[in-house]
Amino acid sequence: MEIKKASKIGVNDNVAYLISSEKDISVASLSKEEINYVKKELKAENKQIEINRLSSVIYIVLLDKDNDYKAAEKARIAASNLVTSLNSSKITSITITTKPSIFSSFIEGLLLSNYQFLKYFSEKKANTLKTVKIVGPMSNSELEEIQTIAAGTNYAKDLVNEPQSYLTATQIAKEIKKLGKEAGFRVEVFSKPKIKALKMGGLLAVNQGSIEPPTFSILEWKPKNAKNKKPIILVGKGVVYDTGGLSLKPTANSMDFMKCDMGGAASVIGGLYAIAKNKLPFHVIGLVPATDNRPSGNAYAPGDVITMHNKKSVEVLNTDAEGRLILADALSYAQKYKPEVVLDVATLTGAAAAAIGHYGIVAMGNVDEKTMNKLKASGNNVYERIVEFPFWDEYNEQLKSSIADITNLGNGAGGAITAGKFLENFTDYPYIHLDIAGPAFLKKPVNYVSQGGTGVGVRLFYDFIKNYAS
Repeated sequence: MEIKKASKIGVNDNVAYLISSEKDISVASLSKEEINYVKKELKAENKQIEINRLSSVIYIVLLDKDNDYKAAEKARIAASNLVTSLNSSKITSITITTKPSIFSSFIEGLLLSNYQFLKYFSEKKANTLKTVKIVGPMSNSELEEIQTIAAGTNYAKDLVNEPQSYLTATQIAKEIKKLGKEAGFRVEVFSKPKIKALKMGGLLAVNQGSIEPPTFSILEWKPKNAKNKKPIILVGKGVVYDTGGLSLKPTANSMDFMKCDMGGAASVIGGLYAIAKNKLPFHVIGLVPATDNRPSGNAYAPGDVITMHNKKSVEVLNTDAEGRLILADALSYAQKYKPEVVLDVATLTGAAAAAIGHYGIVAMGNVDEKTMNKLKASGNNVYERIVEFPFWDEYNEQLKSSIADITNLGNGAGGAITAGKFLENFTDYPYIHLDIAGPAFLKKPVNYVSQGGTGVGVRLFYDFIKNYAS
């Protein structure tokens, strides 16, 4: 979908007028009869009103007067409702004009809700909406920024929606290189020999059952005017498909959508794309360990002891707790950069999804309150809300092993937290763990959030880093 600025509304344009009250209705644009009809519909509490002029269609969309994050979210939802109406009516273009201050959120909602993943359809039933013209208070630079953020989010959706028959660990590294060239960030990919040389025992163990080799990708955006002397690092779980390994997933149909187990990697990739393309003045590094997890004859097994990149030994109690093993190696590798803060993101635990569903992101960490509050504020801004779980050291008691330094599984109480505490054992810097098991993949669309891969985390990372120095 193309979005561009326009100086005026064309005579035969389909138009959507965004208003925040009855006073915003344009007398010059509507006839007396149309104005009376709109007022009647507004009194009936209808927030999207359609006027069919035969040669064109007029929409009146009522947005909140407020300028807070809740009003911004309502604007995104209103945009998704408009997109649904436009595509249902097979409308190809729309001109949007407005006064409300939350206009940018509305445009963001348009871009996100018109997304489709059509690659594998023999007959592609594409949305009809192709062109949006904007007549209103938005600069070209602001419009470009919103488009890039949405593009990064939609790239992340594409990656999650790809089946593992295409998106192997090797292919995800190729996709990263392609996006790096487009957005301007540097990419380095470690193949299996280099991963072995680095002694990344977690990534190698999870990969043992696969016929596909693992990869470890480093994405770096380092502008000359970077405001941070030490990098911000984003680490994304890249399990491109998860069977559970020898601890085969027991729940019925639970493997049907396990291509989404690299949703964390997709968040980091899409986030780096948006950050670099929009040239945010911060040094940011992304780390993506990638493999699939399969139960072959050579697969790692419950009871195995593996030695990680930081030389800690781990007793494997369950091979379906694999994401934390590959993340642990990446978190350990991140120490070499002496980072300012590290955030990992992963579809890590069913416990997180069970606790809050798809409504938000479970977070925990050892950062100062100011940093966590910044992340929560960004979560509100993009409506990927943060629910902070406790990160008490007592949870480490569940991870004690009788034969190794640590186990990879707790006893079931506070499972999302014990996963986070496991990961903390591989850090020596301020650290936040984000569990996106709930919102990363949806079986049905929710407003502007797509069915399948949602791209959760991309907009969160962008907003957090953009506002990091404030």
